[in-house]
Amino acid sequence: MHAPDTEYDADDNFANFADGLGAEDGIDEDAGTEQLVWQLLLLVNPGDEETALQQFGQYQDATADAGEDEIEPAWLLKDIIDWKSGFQVQDDDAAAFVESITELVSRWNLDLDWGVEDPTDDEFLADADTAALVRIAHDALRTHGYTLWLWETGTDTTAGWITLGRDDEAMRAIAPALGIEVRTGAG
Repeated sequence: MHAPDTEYDADDNFANFADGLGAEDGIDEDAGTEQLVWQLLLLVNPGDEETALQQFGQYQDATADAGEDEIEPAWLLKDIIDWKSGFQVQDDDAAAFVESITELVSRWNLDLDWGVEDPTDDEFLADADTAALVRIAHDALRTHGYTLWLWETGTDTTAGWITLGRDDEAMRAIAPALGIEVRTGAG
């Protein structure tokens, strides 16, 4: 497994995004899917290039025999990053949402404030609305410098990932270039 072939170092390429991608910067229209996937994996694994590289290897393995038109990066990436760098839960499964976000933020030793003493309490979860929990998680993550992202799956699921807040513009450029419609958990 290796980072996408480029005429420059992939980390240097990503550094341009990490320093802040302005709206006027845009995405290189000639960037290949592999290069964009690599950049997305670096975003959803902040500070963890080793995990990004492992996931990129899985992506390369999964796409080795597929033609470019046969690949839907969002769905393939969802399976590769699920419960490690991303999540997908049923819209009405508040418990799974809380559990998945709690698992994801444990990578950074964070404990989010869900507005209750025990967010795994059955009574709390029975009345909880996943959309409201998304907003709570997004707001709590923002206080720690992270952004909760959701991608529009077109299904009855809530799916997404977490990035550093400083990478918001990069996500807004890279995800659509891969055909992934994203929005923040703010609404």
